[in-house]
Amino acid sequence: MPSSSLIPADPSVLLTTAGMQQFKQYYTQPELADRDFGSRNTVSIQKSFRTSDIDEVGDETHLTFFEMMGNFSFGGYFKKEAIEYAHEFITKEMGLEIDYVSIFAGDPSTALGAGPEVPIDSESEQIWQSLGIKDIKKFGREDNFWGPTGAEGPCGPTTEIYVNGVEVWNIVFNEYYMKSDKSLESLPIKGVDTGMGLERLAVAVQKKNNINNIFETDLFDLINLIPKNVPEKQKRIIADHLRGSVFLLADGVRPSNKEVGYVLRRLVRRVFVYENINKLDNNLIGRIVSEIIKKYGEFYSEVNNADILDVIKVEKDKYQKATEVGIDALNNITYSSSEELGKKLFNIYQKFGFSIELALEILREKWVERGEEWEADVKKSFEINFEKHQEISRSGAEKKFGGHGLVEGDLTAADEAEMKIKTRLHTVTHLLNAALHRVLGDEVSQRGSDITAERTRFDFVFGRKLTNEEIKKVEDLVNNAIAQDYPIMIQEMPLEEAKKLGALFFYKGNYPNMVKVYSISDFSKELCGGPHVNRTGEIGKFRITKEESSSAGVRRIRAIIE
Repeated sequence: MPSSSLIPADPSVLLTTAGMQQFKQYYTQPELADRDFGSRNTVSIQKSFRTSDIDEVGDETHLTFFEMMGNFSFGGYFKKEAIEYAHEFITKEMGLEIDYVSIFAGDPSTALGAGPEVPIDSESEQIWQSLGIKDIKKFGREDNFWGPTGAEGPCGPTTEIYVNGVEVWNIVFNEYYMKSDKSLESLPIKGVDTGMGLERLAVAVQKKNNINNIFETDLFDLINLIPKNVPEKQKRIIADHLRGSVFLLADGVRPSNKEVGYVLRRLVRRVFVYENINKLDNNLIGRIVSEIIKKYGEFYSEVNNADILDVIKVEKDKYQKATEVGIDALNNITYSSSEELGKKLFNIYQKFGFSIELALEILREKWVERGEEWEADVKKSFEINFEKHQEISRSGAEKKFGGHGLVEGDLTAADEAEMKIKTRLHTVTHLLNAALHRVLGDEVSQRGSDITAERTRFDFVFGRKLTNEEIKKVEDLVNNAIAQDYPIMIQEMPLEEAKKLGALFFYKGNYPNMVKVYSISDFSKELCGGPHVNRTGEIGKFRITKEESSSAGVRRIRAIIE
């Protein structure tokens, strides 16, 4: 089957993130597969796009756009055939050696949701053993149970294949249907859903210098068009963001101030900033885009579109002047107190549209010798200034603010849209912090947080990995607090009094003598500078996407709102 659009038919997801999305209905109604393409077995190479780790792009492994290869069955075959096909393809067709495989360790506590217990996948273990694979690792829900895509859908245990230390293939056995309330039902007809990233496979096949680097594969030889003096991280971001932008544009997305259009605008604007910083040839973006179209146009006819470059040029013209002046303003900033620096960055943000993340990224390279300790306090000051401006805007008053003459309407619609999302995520991070204390106890202590327009990331002291049951309890507590539509209450008081009240606070926080305490009923009480929603009902549904180790003794949770 040909790839479906990056713009999914399923309204519960923003973008197509996996190959199985276009086949979702066939796992519950396999007879439709007979009608639509005359088979219950199929394969595809699906264009996919993920925004959850957009700020991680620039390392050796993260991408926004990628191609997901997969084979699927809706009652045609199941575990034995799927594993044998995978083994044959990897070892014989690709000539690679499997390091090890993983299987689902089982979940007798039913932490996956109400419904049937999900046992250890001993059948897959036996099939791998019959093929001569001896190293079989067993992992829980976080690693070896997949799905659903969207609010509900097919899901099940997985088995993963590792080559050269990299997971190249994930085989999902869709045995269950998860409802929106997280309850599970057994599917009467079992299905297979596999996913193997082309980029990951290319790394395994073309591995160079013993490094698992996606950008050293021939899929990214377009990086050679970028001058050598450009920092490596920026080269990778330019290459990834332009490739992703081309495919979004090819599927009809246009830069705008909301939803997918805003994702596209954010990608190309970041490229424009790096173009300006490095004083790149004015025609370089066009050459890279043309190379991307040449490389992929044979396989994806929609990419052969003359309008793609025209749209990028129009967006560049709109943003160019602000980019130049904004970078100059950043380059002229001298280090001062965190409070003053946050105020200056907020002023630049309002005038030129530079997000706090992008501004800090530029300053981080400028002040590399300072490390990153200053960033958290600067972001906090930025948010305080933003909250003050929001209050002015809400009242409709045209007032002077901080001596810079900022009035209602200074923020662009795109900036407002992004900050509204961040405001919701900021408030839900308070709920997450409180829920972790309730589920895990007071051993929990915040060690940092980072909020983008796509997700919140929260680091906290805790000595072990969370269980599936604990993750679900945290999610449920947060979503229940959201459903209660609690008002957000603000009190100003001396710092020591706030601590005596039991308000949570960041141990490295540089708090003034007088602080603001944000209370959400009796659920959460925390020191903060804002910004926040007015009531928890404005947040939306909360979902933890990943729980992992951040460093020794520190865990990290990534979460989104839907």
